[in-house]
Amino acid sequence: MFKKMVQYQRYQQWKKGDEVVVCLDEKSQYPFGLVCENIGHSKRSRPKLLFLLLLSLVSFSFILAPYFFTSAPTFSLLYSFGFEDERLISTSAVYASVCSSVSNGSICCDRSSIRSDICVMKGDVRTNSASSTITLYRDNDYGSQVFGASGENDDIFQHEKIKPYTRKWEKSVMDTIDELDLVLKGENNAIHQKCDVQHDVPAVFFSTGGYTGNLYHEFNDGILPLYITSQHFNKKVVFVILEYHDWWISKYENILPHLTEYPIIDFSGDNRTHCFPEAIVGLKIHDELTIDPSLMGGNGTIRDFRDMLDRAYLPRIRGLIQEEEQDRLALSPSTKTKIEMTEEKQELKKPKVVIIARNDSRAILNEDSLVKMAQDIGFQVEVLRPQRTTELARIYRTLNSSDVMIGVHGAAMTHFLFMRPESVFIQIVPLGTDWAADTYYGQPAVKLGLKYIGYKILPQESSLYNEYEKTDPVLTDPDSVNNRGWEFTKKIYLDRQNVRLNLRRFHKRLLRAYYYSVAKKNGRHHYQNQ
Repeated sequence: MFKKMVQYQRYQQWKKGDEVVVCLDEKSQYPFGLVCENIGHSKRSRPKLLFLLLLSLVSFSFILAPYFFTSAPTFSLLYSFGFEDERLISTSAVYASVCSSVSNGSICCDRSSIRSDICVMKGDVRTNSASSTITLYRDNDYGSQVFGASGENDDIFQHEKIKPYTRKWEKSVMDTIDELDLVLKGENNAIHQKCDVQHDVPAVFFSTGGYTGNLYHEFNDGILPLYITSQHFNKKVVFVILEYHDWWISKYENILPHLTEYPIIDFSGDNRTHCFPEAIVGLKIHDELTIDPSLMGGNGTIRDFRDMLDRAYLPRIRGLIQEEEQDRLALSPSTKTKIEMTEEKQELKKPKVVIIARNDSRAILNEDSLVKMAQDIGFQVEVLRPQRTTELARIYRTLNSSDVMIGVHGAAMTHFLFMRPESVFIQIVPLGTDWAADTYYGQPAVKLGLKYIGYKILPQESSLYNEYEKTDPVLTDPDSVNNRGWEFTKKIYLDRQNVRLNLRRFHKRLLRAYYYSVAKKNGRHHYQNQ
């Protein structure tokens, strides 16, 4: 399963024309101290590449020519072969393009994406949580009726089933997601289901089950798709949650008011019949942790998402600062306190590095030595150990005020979303995680405007070096191990691997990050003085 997923995602990367950038560990005249070059896009290869692309385009046009002269719906054949390039389709609607123009009183479902199904219902939409059903009522004279299992006329025009979660290709996870029945009935049946709550804006139905509890999946499978959706509707939308969790609402209580202006509904916990003029069931997702402006439907950009996070957390951060000031004033202004305040001011002038620590696998075994080395270089150092109960506003404040973030590949790297543009993000890449580290965090970090460094460890820096023979594929050929399946990747490289950094080797990256941060601080100070 993992192999197939990786192959699909690699195809997506190539299809979108992403460039692979390799940063060499060499001295250079650049302020950031990295020599970068594009592989696969060199000047020598460009003529041949252009010729091949032109030849492919001509060949492809002959293949598709018959379809261009037939009815418009035949173009949807592209979807059946897995072509999901958003540049070929309209992104004006957040939900599936084939359902972007849904007529009143109809249900449209797009199941072409490997990532998620999505259905749109337009008209008189009513919920029934007891039967996990969403019903759309329309004129009785529409279409042909469908007979129920008993053989009697059930007055059903259309019946769809959907699990509104964005990991469609992972059967083991999808088996845990609640399923909804979407039913189209005649308007006469509406008299048997009265509206308890009438809404005048659309609803978005989605699940917070599955991998919810993992920060990466909470953003990738939830917050980011919800942000894109809310931008499309200008926050005039009601969120209806399946597998509702109070802790999830509390965790994102600062962000959610910036995504919707309306109270959130617990689908299974609210037995009232809610009526909507439109319902979108499921969320649209394209790439892993993508913050691609083309997916914002023209209503938002990558920086808009970042600005939204600032607006969401700023009030709470101000409250935290006020609380700290009150605690400080409660202390007697002794000489010792004054000395501590002076030392704190001096410390704040230094560039700040935050080390995201892991408590289980992929921990930095020589973390104390790393902290000392960073302090010796001149950094103000803070070690952050995020827990599930840690308030996100506190983490946001810590990272938003940092100049450099260091961490080993894993879900906690999602916190790079909290860093300011032009800050430095150093991701330590354990054995067997190269592709995932770059795809899930490296490339999105660059899109967000961060200075990204991927530090790929050597086999000698892995705890696996002491468990396997030096010629074992686990050390020498991780790709061959990954190709055996996701269970091998998880068991070997994710669950059983720790890191002992070669500090002499890592020192070069950290020193360059320091010089860059100092130069940036001085440049900013100079700009402000002007």
